[in-house]
Amino acid sequence: MIFASMFTRRRVRCLMMSLVAAFGMLVSPSHESIVQAASVQPLEIVTKSGVHVFSVEMATTEEERQTGLMHRRELPDGKGMLFDFSPEQQISMWMKNTYISLDMIFIRADGRILRIAENTEPLSTKIISSGGLAKGVLEVIAGTAQKYGIQPGDRVAHPLFNKR
Repeated sequence: MIFASMFTRRRVRCLMMSLVAAFGMLVSPSHESIVQAASVQPLEIVTKSGVHVFSVEMATTEEERQTGLMHRRELPDGKGMLFDFSPEQQISMWMKNTYISLDMIFIRADGRILRIAENTEPLSTKIISSGGLAKGVLEVIAGTAQKYGIQPGDRVAHPLFNKR
């Protein structure tokens, strides 16, 4: 009975160490890995054609905002990254080290879309401006704005916006 108990504990301990090692390989940064922002949250855009729901990674720290979607080779439809630039300000972005074309959606503090930069050029250092005061930028795969009929003036529902 004692032998069986020790054997089971050893198996459990070995299994746990294997899982920890495997998990470590998944999250350890390397030149090939994708580093994701700290949290993923739902975001809705209300357009004339309806409500469109996205799952967005939050870029809230300086490092997350600087890295953004750089080095990614793909971004599935319905996914994106929301950059928090609180407080509302003039925002400038670029596509350096970004391999996929994006739509950049600049959002005012009240949750209204200010401007959309569609089909941005991968790997470009050309500055993409908000064209006014914005609190956030939503980056989604290129063609999303056209596909869902997203336009300036449409409302974005997310806790980042409409805070008092």
